[in-house]
Amino acid sequence: MEAIQPLDVSQLRYEYTTAPREVPDHGTLAKSKQTICTDHMITASWDINSGWSPPELKPYGPFTLLPTASCLHYAYECFEGLKAYRGHDGKLRMFRTDRNSRRLLMSAERISLPQFSPDELEKLIYALVSVDGPKWLPESRAGEFLYIRPTIIGTDSQIGVAKPTAALLYIIIGYMGRMDTPAGGKRLLTNPDDVVRSWVGGFGFAKVGANYGPSLQATEEAYRQGYHQILWLYGPNGDCTEAGGSNFFVVWQRKDGKKELITAPLDDQLILNGVTRRSCLDLARERLKDELEITERKFTISELQEASAEGRLLESFAAGTAWFITPISLIRHRTEDIKIPTGPDGTPAEITGKIKGWLSDMMYGRVEHPWARVVPEKQVK
Repeated sequence: MEAIQPLDVSQLRYEYTTAPREVPDHGTLAKSKQTICTDHMITASWDINSGWSPPELKPYGPFTLLPTASCLHYAYECFEGLKAYRGHDGKLRMFRTDRNSRRLLMSAERISLPQFSPDELEKLIYALVSVDGPKWLPESRAGEFLYIRPTIIGTDSQIGVAKPTAALLYIIIGYMGRMDTPAGGKRLLTNPDDVVRSWVGGFGFAKVGANYGPSLQATEEAYRQGYHQILWLYGPNGDCTEAGGSNFFVVWQRKDGKKELITAPLDDQLILNGVTRRSCLDLARERLKDELEITERKFTISELQEASAEGRLLESFAAGTAWFITPISLIRHRTEDIKIPTGPDGTPAEITGKIKGWLSDMMYGRVEHPWARVVPEKQVK
């Protein structure tokens, strides 16, 4: 009987591109309607009988799927999003990649895709960044980042709702525009009563594609009205959950006079266990414990309205990989605007600014921290 092979980075095969492309300038990136990716990608296939194939680092390009591939019919697909940062000290870093690797495993398990060692996935991510990072994020672009997208899809080609028997893991790297500095701060519109992003017993806690497509109809309406994202509420009381695809934080003065940083909890599995979210909470508990209470609990839009009316609403921000730490300046709920203090022109206020500054310093090498690991760079001719 053939042994079931684990995902194993020691078997990684390298095939470098023979047609390297030019790194786009900022003008090209701004005009592009498609994500511009780097020269290479990593792929590994999985079969229920044999396990994982040796992973391959090879030229970026299309791959073939049959029209009956299960990912195209039953949403057997999950992914991660993380960044590589070019530090002001010239070094290339990544931030808490172990958490992204473990979360991809959790997402894969939730939708019956194959298991793997998160440590091996993390090593594969580093291998790809080591090859493409030096060229596509050179030292001349200090303070900038690349976006990494590991993905797993079901590829078995029999129509029928069943656990996938074949899958493909792939890792790509591309450019993403900076989103954390919208003029005037981020503006949110609460979701309509008849639309929710996730629900108890569902899969809102997993990073699967099915979480995102169904939310776009409401999001497009928010764009049309001049807002950046939806503030997703849940349940009869209007519990605040997420801001678009980002975790949602509020700083306010409680009625007992204590200052509090609050965000939605993880225990009902409605929201994503964001890496940036966890980092914000960890830092606040370590460095701000003498200034404010740090709380993970359900809180409602009515509580926000009341705090605003009583002058107790101090700050709010969204936290995630794409939007990083973005100050929120306004929430529109039905016919009422909830205005939230920020710095000048929507810049971060006090607590938001401290947390964002600490994380930025780690990511871009202004301070050394174990969360931000230096990537060894491989020069490819």
